[in-house]
Amino acid sequence: MSTPHVLLGLLAGGSRHGYELKRAHDQRLPRARPLAFGQVYATLGRLERDGLVATAGQDRASGPDRTTYELTGEGRATLDRWLSTVEPPMPYVASTLFAKVVVALLVADVDRARSYLVAQRAAHTARLRELTAVKADPAATLSDVVAADFAIAHLDADLRWLHTTLGRVADWHREVHP
Repeated sequence: MSTPHVLLGLLAGGSRHGYELKRAHDQRLPRARPLAFGQVYATLGRLERDGLVATAGQDRASGPDRTTYELTGEGRATLDRWLSTVEPPMPYVASTLFAKVVVALLVADVDRARSYLVAQRAAHTARLRELTAVKADPAATLSDVVAADFAIAHLDADLRWLHTTLGRVADWHREVHP
């Protein structure tokens, strides 16, 4: 995820201070990796340095001073370019899950690789159930449901790969250790 671009997008609707940006991030990207306050302010500092956001004012509403930021013209142009750029599909298989199975086949026997695949399948299935419950919760927002759908689709793809690989792991081990 590109935190700078997400913050630019959150500022596109109007000026906000760091706390409001953090809250908006958590609300609109509910299943994303949590964004730390320090990360928000560090990113805002870099965006300001680069001329993509500017200070719009400061207030002290029953608390510490808060700096409000707004999008600059260059910030809006940068956001527009980012939104117009198609994300290329990953050119390489870069998954810890895949790497662990390959390494297990290289350094252990087929049973170890199979055990890992079975345990990973159980973990994926448990997470799939959690996300399905999120979708079924009457209090779920549409943001929650859309984020859960995204995660479920990826988990489902992993589960299909785990299932297929479990069927091939013995042959794969023989190929690796002729």
